[in-house]
Amino acid sequence: MTAPGRIVVLNGPPRAGKSSIVAALQARGPWINLGVDVYNRAMPAALMPGVGLRPGGERPDLEPWLPRLYGALYESLAAHSRQGLDVVADLGHHDFYSQPLHLLPDCARRLAGLPALLVGVTAPIETILERRRANARGGFYTVDDTIVQRWQEAVHEPGIYDLTVDTAAMTPEQCAEAIVPIFADPPEPSAFSRLAASEA
Repeated sequence: MTAPGRIVVLNGPPRAGKSSIVAALQARGPWINLGVDVYNRAMPAALMPGVGLRPGGERPDLEPWLPRLYGALYESLAAHSRQGLDVVADLGHHDFYSQPLHLLPDCARRLAGLPALLVGVTAPIETILERRRANARGGFYTVDDTIVQRWQEAVHEPGIYDLTVDTAAMTPEQCAEAIVPIFADPPEPSAFSRLAASEA
């Protein structure tokens, strides 16, 4: 029987450095990336921004799709793991929609029994703003301090993690080096187990 592959979910606001950690993990081995950017590239325009909806209830018309989209994404993470494949997903979980959707506990239940870590990816808001402004000069982003602040406040609720990394203090390689060894001695209960047991 094939041993299940490892699952890492990186949770943090845009420009926190999640994609760089994904690249650092992939440099260490065959980690498959199923994060928000990868998932949304397959999304039809009618459902965009897909699982990347910003906090604040920006698109209530798309919110009914989110339980199914997140459910399908997490089922895919679980399916890869059951095939013995290591998989990483960089996401921005929050529950600040027009009404609470309680997505994270449902997602956590879909990973039951699998080796899965939830990693909080943080950086000071000044660092986030600096990175966004650097990208804005390339024409990819506009910088809205209110939205950046909203992400900072929303994405780390409830803040239950197996590990938290600060990308202003650590390189992507150092973050990857901190994540991988946890699988050898995982916390009990894990962050996902605690979230799955919550009432939400």
